[in-house]
Amino acid sequence: VQLQASGGGLVQAGGSLRLSCAASGSGLSITSFGWYRQAPGTMRDLVADISRRGAANYADSVKGRFTISRDNAKNTVYLQMDSLKPEDTAVYYCKAYDFLLMTDYWGQGTLVTVSS
Repeated sequence: VQLQASGGGLVQAGGSLRLSCAASGSGLSITSFGWYRQAPGTMRDLVADISRRGAANYADSVKGRFTISRDNAKNTVYLQMDSLKPEDTAVYYCKAYDFLLMTDYWGQGTLVTVSS
């Protein structure tokens, strides 16, 4: 399984970005997707995750500003980020859990920089 993330970039505070992460490979059996982020000198933290049925969970710091969604037919997860703040600056990683292989897969990360 390979995950390809895209959509990062530089944006001013208050702006928006949309991240995408597409999973590819044979025999995909992905249940949950998640977005994590890691700023320099910090640990990688959960931003949001979503089950196959669409149940979503968010970190308190992004509730009301970020929206996670998925397209099961395309094995793709999205993260719509609105009202961005400088503290949202980080490398964002997507993760997929394959329930048949009982394995987590990680994307390569995409950098989001929010200027003040």
